[in-house]
Amino acid sequence: MVIPPEISLSFIPSSASDQILALISALLFLIYFFSSKSLGIYLIDFSCYLPPANLRVPAAHFIEHVERSDIFDRETIDFQTKVYERSSIGPQSCLPLPVHQIPHDKSLSSSKSEIETILFTVVEDILSKHQVNPKDIDILISNCSIFCPTPSITSMVINKFGFRSNIKSISLSGMGCSAGLVAISLAKDLLKVNRNSLALVLSMEAITSSGYEGKFKSFLLANVLFRMGGVAVLLSNKTHDRKRSKYAIRHLFRTHMGSDNESYESVYQETDESGLVGVSLSRNLLRVAGNALKNNITELAPHILPLDEMIHTGISILRSKLSKTETYHVPDFKRKISHFCIHAGGKAVIDAVQDRLRLSNEDGEASRMTLYRFGNTSSSSVWYELGYLEAKGRVKKGDKVWQIAFGSGFKCNSAIWECITDWDHPKLRNVWSDEIDLYPVSIPDLADY
Repeated sequence: MVIPPEISLSFIPSSASDQILALISALLFLIYFFSSKSLGIYLIDFSCYLPPANLRVPAAHFIEHVERSDIFDRETIDFQTKVYERSSIGPQSCLPLPVHQIPHDKSLSSSKSEIETILFTVVEDILSKHQVNPKDIDILISNCSIFCPTPSITSMVINKFGFRSNIKSISLSGMGCSAGLVAISLAKDLLKVNRNSLALVLSMEAITSSGYEGKFKSFLLANVLFRMGGVAVLLSNKTHDRKRSKYAIRHLFRTHMGSDNESYESVYQETDESGLVGVSLSRNLLRVAGNALKNNITELAPHILPLDEMIHTGISILRSKLSKTETYHVPDFKRKISHFCIHAGGKAVIDAVQDRLRLSNEDGEASRMTLYRFGNTSSSSVWYELGYLEAKGRVKKGDKVWQIAFGSGFKCNSAIWECITDWDHPKLRNVWSDEIDLYPVSIPDLADY
């Protein structure tokens, strides 16, 4: 017999029914509280790609290759040579095998081969290192700005490793060097609504398909600066994974300046007068990046700075506006941030951010050494930088790391990670481990290109 709900409590003494209602209310509150509570997002580990030594491009090899390709005139050869010599990129940076060939092989098969070489290697490494079955991956996100094949890059990885048929997979394209943190942001959002899940984020840029063969200097910069690289990042929202994770995400802020024409056109893929496709880097790029960083910091600062620092900065900005000057107090982010990973987009970019944030040379060391050894690996560069800090044994439990990425659009993205474990640094093996004792190296203080 079913008791109608409107009379079901009439058989229970009022005092007892009140207690039952109170207990039910408390249980409902606890269920709501824990179901609505934000899940912790943990970074278990990441694996950066280490190119083989035979793909290195020292300056002499790069210049000889440009000269022997019989594509460029003397002026464009001299320009690229000058940019390389002032780029702070060292002799160990690498380019994919098809780029070493004369003529440069830009075919679809060669571009796909670069993707497979890099991503298959880092995925295999991180899955085997942490004994993760490919079928345990719930979310797969890739980002590659220039090259967007069909089937997609995530489909290539799914086919290779045999991921589940119900995996949530997304391939991002056209989002530039900041896309790595865009992909992390997307993974973070998906992990918030998909409990007990593992996410794998893959970041790289395809070099094979993007070489420019014309004469316009703003297009030629990309030929010199970009290098081969990529990363796989393993994230989890599982409570038991906290014990084996290196970091927890604390903040992630994305700034998009696309409504401003100067910002929108600062990194722009287009055709030149001869119909050749390339990516143009504007002379205004540093100013655009500075404005994007300023807006990003405005949103980020209240979440990480102490109250007294915020008040000091606010008063200083107000005074500068009243006096119509640009001089104001720059917040001391080092009070809360232990390490900085500035996108290795070029020497001038690192210099500008370091100056804007009032950072020391040591704060910019990871970025400069990454640029020197690996070049600009686009969206994966901030992970090579974090790998450098780890290999140096500088990241300790409780430290906060700030990754800063810039990209076309124009975008500035920031991620704040907190180290949540102590690990045995001498036993740490990553992309830097083989030569970390050789760094930092002294880089000539050359004028910006």
